[in-house]
Amino acid sequence: MFKYILRRLLLMLPTLFGITIVVFFIIQSAPGGPIEQAIQEMTEGVGEANFSGDLVISAEVLADLKKQFGFDKPIHVRYGLWLKDILTFNFGHSLIYDEPVFAVIRSKFPVSLQFGLTSLFFTYVICIPLGVAKAVKDKKVFDYVTSVLIFLGHSTPGFVLGILLIVFFGGGSFFNIFPIGGLTSEHYATLTTMGKVWDRLHHAILPLICYMVSHIAVITMLMKNSLIGELSKDYIKTAKAKGVSKFWIIYKHAFRNALIPIATGIGSIFKLVFAGSLLIETVFNLDGIGLLTYTSVLKRDYTVIMASVTLHSLLIMLGNIASDVAVVAVDPRIDYD
Repeated sequence: MFKYILRRLLLMLPTLFGITIVVFFIIQSAPGGPIEQAIQEMTEGVGEANFSGDLVISAEVLADLKKQFGFDKPIHVRYGLWLKDILTFNFGHSLIYDEPVFAVIRSKFPVSLQFGLTSLFFTYVICIPLGVAKAVKDKKVFDYVTSVLIFLGHSTPGFVLGILLIVFFGGGSFFNIFPIGGLTSEHYATLTTMGKVWDRLHHAILPLICYMVSHIAVITMLMKNSLIGELSKDYIKTAKAKGVSKFWIIYKHAFRNALIPIATGIGSIFKLVFAGSLLIETVFNLDGIGLLTYTSVLKRDYTVIMASVTLHSLLIMLGNIASDVAVVAVDPRIDYD
């Protein structure tokens, strides 16, 4: 297994290299970059801006702007310099926030980390037992009722559900049970340790529901169908013929094998932790990675965009490796070497 992981890690390097080349050249070539924005700010109120700089600003000013933003060098040279910097985790300076990109991402990361990890944990805690119960009671009332509920939730976008939850439970037109924005209350610093824990949980409940709703149906049905498939195999029929109890057949023989498809999705933890959710963060006023990435794209903060794409791609590839490791943990008979 160690050799397999090492091979996968080595294969990540050319893949990541190719991703960064494509994204870097696209972002650097796209219109509306920092130079155009700077010229537009300089020429506001003077007249119509000419982004080429021929009519409104002098060639010297344009040259200074290119030098300031690093556009005075050929694009392949700029890529080489950027690649050299990220090897030391220097992602450059944010044009919007006016501080190092790494510091910007680090300030937003706890939000995505909190909701990514927590939602993934509770999703699996809920979906695995529910999937098993649906498989055991297949085509019965419990199966039909839960299927209607989870598919109704799955068909409702997370941000729409967030708006509905705020209206019903966040002081809208009905109940004022949960806070509707932020991670903590204004008096958070004065609370006791347990008070702080409860305050964070109180703020997190509604966003967590929205984060989880789109995944519950998929994982629950995957668990159910996987277990039903295992229960129909010959080794289960043999166990039944030998008089093995139903409980032992399900939880000793079939359950572990049915977990293999579930284990392949464990790697999504890395994507959930970093990607965040723009719409849910907007609805609940959460300053996370999703909102940061959207703002960066909108305002052409290309240093933040490149850092986000690079880290996101890296975490997705690490997540794929983690999925393979989880599959081996569930079924040791699998050998990737």
